[in-house]
Amino acid sequence: MSQLALFGTSADPPTCGHQALLEGLLGLYPAVATWASTNPLKQHGAPLDERAQLLGCLVEAIGNPRLELAQELSSPWTIETLERAHQRWPEAELVFVVGSDLAAQIPSWKQADQILGSCRLAIVPRHGWPLTSQHREALEALGSQPVELALQIPATASSAVRERLDPSQIPAAVLPALLKHNRYGLAEPPC
Repeated sequence: MSQLALFGTSADPPTCGHQALLEGLLGLYPAVATWASTNPLKQHGAPLDERAQLLGCLVEAIGNPRLELAQELSSPWTIETLERAHQRWPEAELVFVVGSDLAAQIPSWKQADQILGSCRLAIVPRHGWPLTSQHREALEALGSQPVELALQIPATASSAVRERLDPSQIPAAVLPALLKHNRYGLAEPPC
């Protein structure tokens, strides 16, 4: 049974950090599926369909056949996402990937014990959000054995890009779609 890394993201907008993470996951797992999602704990700067399109631009630019945009997995509830993934890939060992900034939230997620019982949990370190022993113990109490991935991800965040527009933090493949939709303060200059 081969492993499949699952990485859902708000992609609001996709950043160079998202690109580095997806490329890093391809170095660790035989297959990676990603999707844009709506996080019920966040406000989003663009509609889900636009964020999925932006993430699709990034996936296409990475150009690895082992990386797939699987937008049909998108749900505000992780348990539903994992149920959909199990239906689509019944033989795969699912590895649910989250940033360390979410580790403290997972125990409060809807059906957290079922989530952690239906997949392996992999945590990617994010700058400023260490995985503490308390976070790890809370996850282990729910039956998980979280794995911290040794990936070096640039200290970028979609929220910071939205607040202080910095086009250098946005992958080149995503910029044309942002300009097209005039999102996050990016607009084509007038003729």
